[in-house]
Amino acid sequence: MDGSGGGSVQGLELVVVLGATILLGGAIASRLSVAAPLVLLVLGAGLGFIPALGSIELPPDLVLLLFLPALLYWDALNTSLREIRANLRVILLLSVGLVFATAGVVALVAHAFGLAWPMAIALGAILAPTDATAVVAVAGRLPRRTITILRAESLVNDGTALVLYSVAVAAAVSGVPASLGETSLRFVASYGFGIAIGLVVGLAVVAVRLYVRERLLANTLSVLTPFLAYLPAEALGVSGVVAVVTCGLVLSQLGPRVITASMRSQSFGFWQLATYILNGALFVLIGIELHKIVLGLDGSWGSTVALGVIIALSVLAVRLAWTNTTPYLIRAIDRRPQQRSRRVPFRQRFPLGWAGFRGAVSLAAALALPQQTADGQPLEGRNVVIAVTFTVILFTLLVQGLTMPAVVRWARLPPDPTELDEELLAEQETLRAMLDALPDTASRLGVPVEASQRLAKNYEALLERIHREEGNPEQARRDEIDTDHEAALRLALLPIKRKTLLRLRDENHIDDVILRRVQARIDLEELRLSDDTGAE
Repeated sequence: MDGSGGGSVQGLELVVVLGATILLGGAIASRLSVAAPLVLLVLGAGLGFIPALGSIELPPDLVLLLFLPALLYWDALNTSLREIRANLRVILLLSVGLVFATAGVVALVAHAFGLAWPMAIALGAILAPTDATAVVAVAGRLPRRTITILRAESLVNDGTALVLYSVAVAAAVSGVPASLGETSLRFVASYGFGIAIGLVVGLAVVAVRLYVRERLLANTLSVLTPFLAYLPAEALGVSGVVAVVTCGLVLSQLGPRVITASMRSQSFGFWQLATYILNGALFVLIGIELHKIVLGLDGSWGSTVALGVIIALSVLAVRLAWTNTTPYLIRAIDRRPQQRSRRVPFRQRFPLGWAGFRGAVSLAAALALPQQTADGQPLEGRNVVIAVTFTVILFTLLVQGLTMPAVVRWARLPPDPTELDEELLAEQETLRAMLDALPDTASRLGVPVEASQRLAKNYEALLERIHREEGNPEQARRDEIDTDHEAALRLALLPIKRKTLLRLRDENHIDDVILRRVQARIDLEELRLSDDTGAE
C-alpha cells in the first residue's frame, strides 16, 4: 500500500480504521447475535468502496507469514489431542482425501469453463482447504467431538492444499506439467519433515521454559514459538503449517508441567486478544479486497461471479457427499464394537458437512499467484482465479455461515455424554488427592492442628457439594471461604492438585478441554492465594 499520496491511507490510519471497524463489527454482531466475521466482512466490503481506502491491499505474505502461524498455533493449543487420536481416521480423510477430491472437482469445473489445466488445478488447491479461523469463529458451539474434527481438519488441510498449490503454480509458470511421482514425494516430505520440525521446536521450547522463569521473558518466548516452527519449515520447502500445528500440540501436552499460573494468565490474555484482533482484521481486509477484485474483471464480472457460484455449489456438494459416504465405507470395513458405538445418523453428521468455510488462507494463496509466466507473458486466468476465490469465500461465509445456527438446531445434536462426568471426576479426584496429602503437608509447614482440621472439613464439604450439585463445580464452590491460617496450606496443596489433574489427562480419564477448564480455576485460586500470603 502506497502511503505517499494525499488520497491514500497511511499505516497508522489503517490501523485505526481496522481497529474501529473490529470494534463496531463486534458490537453489531453481539446485538444481532450473529458471528462477528460475517459482520466484519460486510463492513470491510463497504470500506473498500471509499476512495481513500481503495488502494489498500491484503498482502499475501502478511497472511501466510504473520497471521497464519499465530492463529494456527493458538488453535492447536486449544485442541484436544485425545479427541484427535480418537477421530484420527475421520480427520485424515477430511484433511487429505477430501482436499484432493475437492481440488479435482473444482479443477474439472474450472477447466470446463475455459481455464487451462494448471490454473484449474491451482484454483482447486486454493479452494480445497477450510479456514481454521473461520471454522472456529462461525461454527459456534458444537459438541466436543464435532468441533475437534472441524478444528483439526482445518489445521491440517492447509498443509495438504499448499503442497498441491505449489506444484500447480510451478506448472502454470513454467509450462512443464508436474509428474505424479514428484507430487507424491513432495507431499510425503512436506508432512514428514514438517512434523519432525514441529516436534523438535516444541521440545526445545519446553526445555528452554524449564530455565526461563521470569514471566515476561517466558511469554516473549510464547509469542515467538509459532514463528520458530513455521520459518525453518518454510525455508526448507516443507509444510510450515504442519510444523506449527505439531509444535502447538506438543506445548498443549507438556506446557502445563512447565508454565506457571502467572505466566499462563498473562499469556492467555495476550493470545486471546491478539488472535481476536488478527482474526477480525483478516475478515475486514478480505471485505476491502472486493472493490479491487471487481475492478480487475474488466466488465466480465457477471460470468465470473456465475462461475464462482457454480464452483461454490460444487465445493459444498463434494463436502456433503464425502461426509455422507465415507462413514458407510468405514462401517463396511471396520466392524469393531467401539467403532459401532461412535456412529452418528445423517442428521447429526450434516453440520460437519455444512461447516466447510473458506477464508483468508484461500484468498492469500490466490493473491500470491505470479503475474507473469517464466517467459514474461501475463499469467492467463489469474484475475478469474482471484475473483472466483473471493466469490466462494463470500458464499461459504454468508450463505453457509448465516444458516449454520439453523442447521445446528435442525440437527438436534445431543450434548456430549461424558464431558460433564469428566469435569466432575477431575474436581473430585483432585480434592481427594489434596485430602490425602493434607496431614503431611500441614505437619511440614507447621500449620496448627485446628487450621488443618478446619481445611480438611472444608474440602470434605466441598467434595460432597460437587457430588450433590450434579456436575456444577462452580455452583459448589460459591461458598468457599479461606482464612489467613489456611491460605498457606491451601497454596502448598495446589501442586498436588495439578499433578493429579495431569495424571487424569495422561491416563485418558479426562481430555485437554477439561484439563484447561479445571486448570483455569486452579490458576485463579493460586493467584488469589499468592496475593493473600505474599508468595511469588
